[in-house]
Amino acid sequence: MNHKAGFVNIIGNPNVGKSTLMNAMLGERLSIITPKAQTTRHRIFGIFNADDYQMVFSDTPGIIKPAYALQESMMSFVKTAFEDADIFLYLIEPGETELKDEHVFKALQETEVPLLLLINKIDLIEQQKLEDVTAHWKTLLPNAEIIPVSALRNFNTDYVLNRLLALLPESPPYFDKDALTDKSERFIISEIIREKILLTYQKEVPYSVEVTIDSFKEEETIIRIAATIHVARESQKGILIGHKGEKLKRVGIAARKEGEAFFGKQIYLELFVKVSKDWRDDARKLKHFGY
Repeated sequence: MNHKAGFVNIIGNPNVGKSTLMNAMLGERLSIITPKAQTTRHRIFGIFNADDYQMVFSDTPGIIKPAYALQESMMSFVKTAFEDADIFLYLIEPGETELKDEHVFKALQETEVPLLLLINKIDLIEQQKLEDVTAHWKTLLPNAEIIPVSALRNFNTDYVLNRLLALLPESPPYFDKDALTDKSERFIISEIIREKILLTYQKEVPYSVEVTIDSFKEEETIIRIAATIHVARESQKGILIGHKGEKLKRVGIAARKEGEAFFGKQIYLELFVKVSKDWRDDARKLKHFGY
């Protein structure tokens, strides 16, 4: 059989489980996951390799109506997913009735790209509810193959993988066969730090944070990392550091442990906090941060 390869682009509203699904497909914890909306800010490739195929999963930000420049950049990543998709995975959860962007939804209705609509979190609903949800979406997207899944429980993910393999076009690989992602090690550790911030703080603070890696020095037995956490306002700096630095220390310990598990090596992590005033609406700063 000839080699197959293609881009499997995952889209959907915030918090439906897109990152959980990609991690389940890869068998690796690549995309960060939190209960908060807008956890994913970038388009992240997760690369699944076998001898005769390569699936490039694309995790994208949850679809929202942008309120500031950062969110506009996040939605631009979603739009690029429509330019190179070989297969779409449109992820929903029970209770959803529509996508939050009518233009994106119209594009899904009209696409000629194979479309699998995955009803996620089915472990939380009864059979009758699942049948009602399936019927609703079959009316809205008659071009979609509808598959119930639980990304968290790995229910039906093997079936989805088999369907993707059947739909994957013949092509040489797009990336080296030993690659896991298109993202750098610096990006991965910055996302791990940001995940711990999202899990530690409440309200506006985690959404006003960006992480940059100042240095990443890998030695034989240890990786030495220095990172800066940028906040949008001076008042957020104190909240982030916490009383006697306790909250920031907690973030650092959690990020270090997660990083050591991912890289398989001891990590020495230094964290600094800097005010980058109103960075979410500053085009120059957004570009510097990779948006």
